[in-house]
Parts: sequence; structure tokens; C-alpha cells
Amino acid sequence: MKKQLAYLRTRTFRRNLIAALITVAALILLVFFSLRIYTRHGETQPVPELKGMLIDDAIKVLRAESFDYELDSVYQMDATPGLVIEQDPAPDTQVKKNRTLYLTIITRTAPDTPFPDLIEKTFIESRAILTSYGLKLGDTTYIADIARDVVLEARFGGQPINAGRTIPKGSIVDLVLGDGRGANQVEVPNLSGLTLQEARFALRGASLSLGTVRYQGTITDSLRAVVIEQSPTPGEDMVSIGAPIGILLAEPQPFYRNL
Repeated sequence: MKKQLAYLRTRTFRRNLIAALITVAALILLVFFSLRIYTRHGETQPVPELKGMLIDDAIKVLRAESFDYELDSVYQMDATPGLVIEQDPAPDTQVKKNRTLYLTIITRTAPDTPFPDLIEKTFIESRAILTSYGLKLGDTTYIADIARDVVLEARFGGQPINAGRTIPKGSIVDLVLGDGRGANQVEVPNLSGLTLQEARFALRGASLSLGTVRYQGTITDSLRAVVIEQSPTPGEDMVSIGAPIGILLAEPQPFYRNL
């Protein structure tokens, strides 16, 4: 123990202690400055504003300012392909050189989407569904049908399209709708030359009713009289089911019927 205490008071111990302290301090300083150099402490630059630029122009800016970049893409209908819509970090953020910036751009190719089932849905429902699927509403055509403003058929590229078929987002879809008349509307039959009984039977078969019955000239046998006029006349606009059809009858003449 005495020898150890005596050694601590020697010049050799003091020299070794000082050398060790200097070595530790030097190592600490070396590590500190090495990390400072490696991390470029205090050497930052602001992130440029890239949102709203086309990607080709944005890349030129990034390369000029020594930034790396990674791209992600999304599809937006009616948006300019290649447009930068998001960036991370945000503009004016102070970052180190060679920092990687993450950009989101509008893709040039529309992704496919399954076509929704629109049959027997209302026009308002169908329009909302098309929008939610990223599709556009084109022309609307109305045909005779009892259902009013209800989709009877969907068409893509002029051809009928069924639910489940994949088409590009942004595609235009045409709809065929019912006009709300359909089965409630029928054509007026031609009653010319028919007897009263025959005309009544023809009207019943067309879901119409017999209206006013008039006679022209001398009638000797009403059972032989035939229709020479009717109102409405055949070829006019369609009429509602049950609508009355007025007729004018006269004795058959050679002009009307060969006896």
C-alpha cells in the first residue's frame, strides 16, 4: 500500500496521467468534430415550392439544388397529368443538402374501375354513383316505359355495358331512361271499315274504350254500319290506356265495302 501511494507521488505517474487526460480529450474532440462534419451541422437550405409544377420542371429544380426525390402517383379526373399536387417536407422547411423529398403527382394513365350496377336505379342515384366511381355522365335518352327517370340500360362507347366490367376512370357513360309513360300509353288502332261490334272488340284489345258513337246518313240496319271516321285518328300521338275513341258509322257502300 505504501509503495502504491509512493508511486502516485512520482513524476512518472503524473506524466502518464496527463498523457491519458490529453488522449481522452483529443478523442472526444475528434468524435465531436467528425460528427459535426458528417452531419453538416448548421448547413441547411429551404425546401423549394414544387406544388403546382409539372414534374419535369420540378425535377430540374431539385437537381439544381442537390435534392434527391421519390415519386408517388394518384389519378384525378380532369387534372393535368404530371402535375405535382403534394410534397413532403413542406415548402420553406430547412433541411440538409441531399435530403430526399417525396412528391405526389397526377398519373398520366387512368386506372380501371369496375362498372357499377345502375339498372332500375333513379337518374339522381345513378349520377351520384358514376361520380363516386370516377366516371362521367354522357347523353341521356328516354324511351317509353312505365318507370320514370329510371335507368333501363347503360352504354359505353355506344354499346350496352353490364355491371362488373372494368373500364378506365374518367370514361363517359350514356344512360337510357324510362319516360314514365310506357305501358300507360298505347297506339290508336285503325277502326276504318269495322262494324260497331268489331270496333268495340278492337278497342278492348288495345286497352281503349269506345267513346261517342255517331251515324251518318240513313241507317236501315245498324249492325251493318261501318266506321268511316274516328277520333283520335290512327298515327296520331299515343294515348293513355282507357282513353275513349269516338267513331262515325255509315251504311256500307261499294266505296267502303264490297258486298
